[in-house]
Amino acid sequence: MRSLTKSPTAFAITALKVAESALPAYSHPKSPHKYTQHQMFAILALRDFLQTDYRGIIQILSEWSDLCNALGLDKLPNYSTLCRAQKRLLKKGVFSNSLRQHSETHEEAA
Repeated sequence: MRSLTKSPTAFAITALKVAESALPAYSHPKSPHKYTQHQMFAILALRDFLQTDYRGIIQILSEWSDLCNALGLDKLPNYSTLCRAQKRLLKKGVFSNSLRQHSETHEEAA
């Protein structure tokens, strides 16, 4: 049986750790370095977890300082930044593969 968390903060922290193990911090050496790919991945995973849109997750993050602290966010990205990050991560196949690997690991541990 899979054990799932109901806590968005716990989920975001887990998604951040999964991303740290699967992705480099930045997609390109000359990228702006405002947000890491780990943070973008965790926000996008949280967006799916909370079943909201890009603007909705930014609104949630703006009201939830504990969640921002857990993700290491000093400022929030624009919703369009999330949209571009998701397209980039999906193009690489990282987003779905990382979530699948993480769920398989937890199923084996249970």
